Amino acid sequence: MTKRNAGDGGVIVGQKPSRRSFCAAALGAFLSPLARSTFFFPAATHLSVPKIDVAAIDRKRILRAAERYLREAPVTITAFEAVRSAGGKHDYFSEGDYWWPDPANPSGPYLQRDRLSNPDNFTQHRHALLRLSVQVPALSAAWLITGKERYASHAAGHLRAWFADESTRMNPNLEFAQAIHGRTTGRGIGIIDTVHLVEVARGAAVLESSKSLTNDVRDQVRDWFAAYLRWMTTSSHGIEEREAKNNHATSWLLQVAEFSRYIGNADLVSLCRERFVSVLVPNQIAPNGSFPLELARTKPYAYSLFNLDVMAAICQIVSTPADSLWTFETSDGRSTRKPVEYMFPFIADKNSWPLPPDAQYFDQWPVRQPSLLFAGLAFSRAEYLKLWLRLNPDPDAEEVIRNFPIRQPLLWI
Repeated sequence: MTKRNAGDGGVIVGQKPSRRSFCAAALGAFLSPLARSTFFFPAATHLSVPKIDVAAIDRKRILRAAERYLREAPVTITAFEAVRSAGGKHDYFSEGDYWWPDPANPSGPYLQRDRLSNPDNFTQHRHALLRLSVQVPALSAAWLITGKERYASHAAGHLRAWFADESTRMNPNLEFAQAIHGRTTGRGIGIIDTVHLVEVARGAAVLESSKSLTNDVRDQVRDWFAAYLRWMTTSSHGIEEREAKNNHATSWLLQVAEFSRYIGNADLVSLCRERFVSVLVPNQIAPNGSFPLELARTKPYAYSLFNLDVMAAICQIVSTPADSLWTFETSDGRSTRKPVEYMFPFIADKNSWPLPPDAQYFDQWPVRQPSLLFAGLAFSRAEYLKLWLRLNPDPDAEEVIRNFPIRQPLLWI
């Protein structure tokens, strides 16, 4: 294990090659392996790294989804009126799941009912964002595999509608997310909703090599994410979410890391790297690799999987050859390796999970957890990759999709 030098920012992250050189490199990297076998495991040595052909594995599912999405026009939050929002037409709005009208005072402040979701809460903006997060990465991946501009063009249309077009764009903040009627117009915990923009940003970066993402739209999309980053890192809601103790803080860091990588803000990428090792690892990971704060929830299995996936994605984004978060270890032995080792047997055999089943959706997990793929490659663990391959890449339960924000690993490997 390597110990991290807290003052070492590593190489510049987010620096981009030219659009054409990136395109040539990307297509060469991903098109050429398609004729090879799905797996190639080198001879077992301490230096061997298992290889996995994600393009070949996911080609059919990517193109099948992309063809379907070509028939669906972009839909942004402006298509849905949020009458209880304190914001305007372009402001994202959502409501706390477990808050209900007071039977004794129906027009007064809502009351909390733990674990009981109010079906009358406003969810249309959340659904629109989720739809975006499914469609743009799939279309971007389809363009990456095939080079066909129709996929890039349709994905660029989504980006234009959400982040550039003045009539349909979303304002770059979440001031009005997770509101509670009669109590607050918005809360920091709503920022977890935009974890679904992480793979959208990754898709947008890939599309910069296409002809369809014009320079003006590219610049407007980048400007939107730069503005959202400023809000996330300076607003009271953003700071509140950053200082959370559980998966909310992890999700905040994932977003800041990926959005910073996308716009080329190396200082913020370095901040994310440092915060990961100085705050998240020592405060969230137990010596045995479990996440105590997630185990205390009513859905400990799902939350543990989610937090592990988000941590693994952070490692994937901000690690450098000189400064790898995968090999980081604290002085008391906490590391990014241990949570994967802790959860692996319970992913392989859910019946071995030592706690009671989750209160909801326990039967729908696990799915094709990206942590298995990322850690399998980082640690040369073929068993992780083989298990990843066996799992379902396309869950249909909305709650599972919401907690499975990385669905197109081709954009990440």
